[in-house]
Amino acid sequence: MRDVRKWPSFLVRVIRRHRDPLVVQAVRSTIAATISYVIALRVSPEPAPLTAPLTALLVVQVTLYATLTTSFRRVNSVVAGVLIASVFSLLVGLTWWSLALVVLASLAVGHLVRVDEFVPEVAISAMLVLGVTAMGSGATSVGHTAWLRVVETLIGAAVGLGCDLLLAPPVWTDEAGESIEGLARRMRQLTLRMGEQASGAPPARLAAERLHEARRLDHDISAVDAALRQAEDSLRLNPRVSDGLLHRVVLRTGLDTLEICTVVLRVLARTFTDLAKQREPEPLFSPQTGALVQQLLHEIGDAAVSFAVLVTTDVSESAASAEGRLAAELRQAATTRDKLAQLLLKEVQQEASHWQLYGAVLTEVNRIIDEMDVEHRSRRLLEELDRHTREQRERRSRLTRFADRLGAPMRLRRRHDEGAMRRSS
Repeated sequence: MRDVRKWPSFLVRVIRRHRDPLVVQAVRSTIAATISYVIALRVSPEPAPLTAPLTALLVVQVTLYATLTTSFRRVNSVVAGVLIASVFSLLVGLTWWSLALVVLASLAVGHLVRVDEFVPEVAISAMLVLGVTAMGSGATSVGHTAWLRVVETLIGAAVGLGCDLLLAPPVWTDEAGESIEGLARRMRQLTLRMGEQASGAPPARLAAERLHEARRLDHDISAVDAALRQAEDSLRLNPRVSDGLLHRVVLRTGLDTLEICTVVLRVLARTFTDLAKQREPEPLFSPQTGALVQQLLHEIGDAAVSFAVLVTTDVSESAASAEGRLAAELRQAATTRDKLAQLLLKEVQQEASHWQLYGAVLTEVNRIIDEMDVEHRSRRLLEELDRHTREQRERRSRLTRFADRLGAPMRLRRRHDEGAMRRSS
């Protein structure tokens, strides 16, 4: 009976692993490499045409958009290397100095044709093709080897692209959403610890530790940004997604807002550090003011988590609930901020030596509240959508003008032929 009870949870874990994007990516890469090798065996006379499966492994990416761009750069790099090697093979053959020239020319051409990470592949392809001259194969074999390498590369790129079209790549928005929510929760933990310091008399060393912790959030931003870029690529050209632009803009504007908030939070931690140095060994604030600062930072941390949940929620009903919760938390935080402003004003009137730092505290918490405001977010979201729409419209207009230029000679020729037919009749 005990084993039977374990079956449901075991099956759930297996199903989740099969839906894991990393597992799906590994399966797609394996299938593409195997199919490309089988096809290359039938097409290429070489006994082990490994260039095709190698190309498929390099081409198949986690997103369809990345696969398309990678396929183009990969084929471009191989063709460039083959052409360079063919020219050197016919002119000088393989020597130590010709090899050096081939490598130098290949790396230079790789940067010129903009193959990005495949710049070394240009030199590798050139050296492999040039190596046949060392065996005394002659110009015919050199050209044949170069052609086979191009064909195998095309096979691998085509199979990799076909696997992405038939086996749709996973959408990475869930992983990006988890990264954004994780960043917001780390921000909340920092605000809670800063609130505890505000209600007591922390040494300047402890306040400086909170400042270093706030600076480490910048590294977290970089990791979240990388996950978001991968999610944005997974939404481009993906048949599973119908409103990819909206998803991309919502996630990107949400991360931009949290990034601004982390910067302001770091400045607030710096203000606390300076205040601790000036007031040590006394508390940062009076007991009543310190308790209010702690409450305000607690509310700001909760609002940051609610904001992250809002920007990562897809279902409209859940998004409406998250937006209502965020609006309520921000209203409460604004009320607490107004109370704090009155208390700080009284303290400045009694002792004006720290009025600049007290004013900085109010300015910084006010900036965080304004950045997460629901109306501010909606306005920024509409602006970004309008900008992307204008860019797409301009891109289509450029393509239309280019097509018109290509079709103009054909239209002129057709008109000329019609006129000639009318005159002859």
